[in-house]
Amino acid sequence: QVQLVESGGGLVQAGGSLRLSCAASGPTFSLHIMGWFRQAPGKEREFVARIRCNGGNPHYADSVNGRFTISRDNAKNTVYLQMNSLKPEDRAVYYCAYSGKVGAVGRAKDYDNWGHGNQVTVSS
Repeated sequence: QVQLVESGGGLVQAGGSLRLSCAASGPTFSLHIMGWFRQAPGKEREFVARIRCNGGNPHYADSVNGRFTISRDNAKNTVYLQMNSLKPEDRAVYYCAYSGKVGAVGRAKDYDNWGHGNQVTVSS
């Protein structure tokens, strides 16, 4: 069972930046699509970004496209989410997840394993 541990969240002012990291245990990290999702208070979990096994073809939700960047370092078993130009509406608990499903993008049910989440708060 792969374990995912997120870090890097916190409090930032609107317009600021944060970088989330997600470290995975186990030898098969490089074989999995990795994704980031978020859940704001009172709302359903929503897709943020996804990256393929080799780091190619990143895909973003419209709400973060152009502001967030997903990347991965397979040598370190880590996926990152660089968040720039943060807005108050980006406030949420952010989760990383991995998928063994070919073609997985934005459906949470396509992801097999999840981290425990990391709080991001953006003040206006």
